[in-house]
Amino acid sequence: MNSFKKIGLLLGLVVLVYACSNKKSRNYQYMPNMYVPVGYETYQGFDSIEENTRIGLFKGVSEAMLPPENTIPRGMMPYSFENTPEGKELSILAKSPLDSLNMEKNLAVGKELYNIYCAICHGTKGDGQGNLVKREKILGVPTYADVARNITIGSTYHAMYYGLNSMGSYAVQLNHKERWQVAEYVVKLKQDLTK
Repeated sequence: MNSFKKIGLLLGLVVLVYACSNKKSRNYQYMPNMYVPVGYETYQGFDSIEENTRIGLFKGVSEAMLPPENTIPRGMMPYSFENTPEGKELSILAKSPLDSLNMEKNLAVGKELYNIYCAICHGTKGDGQGNLVKREKILGVPTYADVARNITIGSTYHAMYYGLNSMGSYAVQLNHKERWQVAEYVVKLKQDLTK
């Protein structure tokens, strides 16, 4: 009988310990190296203010997002004009690097892209009467026929690359070649409007 009391007491103690344990956390880890990270975290963000100001990033930005110094990402062509009034004036003289033998193909692709991205505001003819302007959602979109506006291929590319006034940048939506194709098409629209 004495042994039954000991077994009952031991069993009661086990039930009490189990009832009081935290069910949300593991009591024992069989392989702790699977749950506990090693002493470093891969691609950890910069935590110190010195590193943030030195690199010019915000706190918590991943180190993997930084390109190596003096490199150009694949598929990106560097643009030599700055986003300043002087850079905009210099961009007027820029010429399209696209092949002039494929001008019809470039204009066809440029028209297609223009109708997708630009015509909603600027209109399909470049007259500033796009769908949003007609509905009075956006006001003040000028026509390409305006003599005071010095629209060239280079200035159009600059406006698409950086944005102009209330128009945002299209550098993310259009790649290097597509921006030049749209710029060539805009100049063609300007020529058609001024005839």
